[in-house]
Amino acid sequence: MTTEVRVPTLGESVTEATVATWFKKPGDSVAVDEMLCELETDKVTVEVPSPAAGTLAEIVAAEGETVGVDALLANISEGGAAAASPAKAEAPAAAAASGDSGPSVDVMVPTLGESVTEATVSTWFKKVGDTVAQDEMLCELETDKVSVEVPAPTAGVLSEILAAEGTTVEAGGKLGVIGGSAGAAASAQAQAASTPAAQPSSSGADVENAPSAKKAMAEAGLSADQVKGSGRDGRVMKEDVAKAVAAAASAPAQTSAPVAAPRAPVSADDAAREERVKMTRLRQTIARRLKDAQNTAAILTTYNEVDMTEVMALRNQYKDQFEKKHGVRLGFMSFFTKACCHALKEVPEVNAEIDGTDIVYKNFVHMGVAAGTPQGLVVPVIRDADQMSFAEIEKAIAEKGRRARDGKLSMAEMQGGTFTISNGGVYGSLMSSPILNPPQSGILGMHKIQDRPMVVNGEIKIRPMMYLALSYDHRIVDGKGAVTFLVRVKEALEDPRRLLMDL
Repeated sequence: MTTEVRVPTLGESVTEATVATWFKKPGDSVAVDEMLCELETDKVTVEVPSPAAGTLAEIVAAEGETVGVDALLANISEGGAAAASPAKAEAPAAAAASGDSGPSVDVMVPTLGESVTEATVSTWFKKVGDTVAQDEMLCELETDKVSVEVPAPTAGVLSEILAAEGTTVEAGGKLGVIGGSAGAAASAQAQAASTPAAQPSSSGADVENAPSAKKAMAEAGLSADQVKGSGRDGRVMKEDVAKAVAAAASAPAQTSAPVAAPRAPVSADDAAREERVKMTRLRQTIARRLKDAQNTAAILTTYNEVDMTEVMALRNQYKDQFEKKHGVRLGFMSFFTKACCHALKEVPEVNAEIDGTDIVYKNFVHMGVAAGTPQGLVVPVIRDADQMSFAEIEKAIAEKGRRARDGKLSMAEMQGGTFTISNGGVYGSLMSSPILNPPQSGILGMHKIQDRPMVVNGEIKIRPMMYLALSYDHRIVDGKGAVTFLVRVKEALEDPRRLLMDL
């Protein structure tokens, strides 16, 4: 029985495409839904899956040919020849020799989060030839904000790694292949030595680029090594050429932008003792966003100090009962969060943001709580903090902090904040100027509590004092509003009963 492979629907108003690459050749065994070829239209690249298991009997439309919707691409002969349904052309012999006829399963890049389209493969926990159990962690991906662990979709043998450590992959891309059982180990070990050479490279020396990309490069006067390919195995696509041309056109305009100072000369002896480590995507994003904040907002900082006597006394009096009833410790962060929510009601511009020529006032408080992790600074968001009790705030902060340290926060949990609190005091900071977390207009910096001599009612007393710093966007927040906000926070903390009375 023969099954026809035809051109699928390509999209609204798109009537034809170019056959860019055939992944199989006549005589190869194919499995259901295994990718047979790749078509390229003016806008997108379309992969054509096999509609049936069998043997690719005939290719009707060769690479480079233009085909219309529903045109015949190839014919598949169904039957016993495809029983092994291997992932690679070499696999049938190895599978037959080992007695393994189980199907291969692709390891795919999971959904990375809203607006996140790519990640970097940071670590492989397994190597080619290793036996894996279902849901066992195979590798770790790193995005701009979070680390994502990829579990094994099935038990078997990791027969192939398609994206090596350091490779940038897109959401939905293929990371590796798992063989059906341990019987595939022999062929997997044979592939291990060739895996590094098979990794995609920017030069794409052994990869056939898309025909339309070749034409576009010729017209633009670009060579293949000047264009970074985003297609399968690093193939250069038509849109990659367009990006390269656009980047070259914008380069002269960027020459006036500030550039990093060159490294000072380093002696051979010092160079031997240096260690060069590539910045993680998270660290690169932190650096870019902080610099963008300085370049965009008119950042100014105002300072005050708060006497923590009353808060500490209240905490010491009720912390045991609080923990016994709510199952979470009573810390200082809930007091500061409550005090900030109270002050933001009086000075709403600190809780607002600029959007073009508009000011967007938020009638809610999504509180960002900066947390240091081994990977870098992240800011999980406590949503509707102004509606929460002390216990709910403490539970949320504890849970978000734990997930942040474990690298388990999702992108959604770090978006949408309206104001941020940063506690440098846990590291011993006495005073600092926090930097804004765009597009927010304010951030409160907490610091170390230190006993200092203070004049109280004409007498010198030793008091536990903390410096507070409010950095704000002077484009939207005036000095009066900033100082008023910080004073209201100070008053609420020095007399916590004001929070209960909403004063």
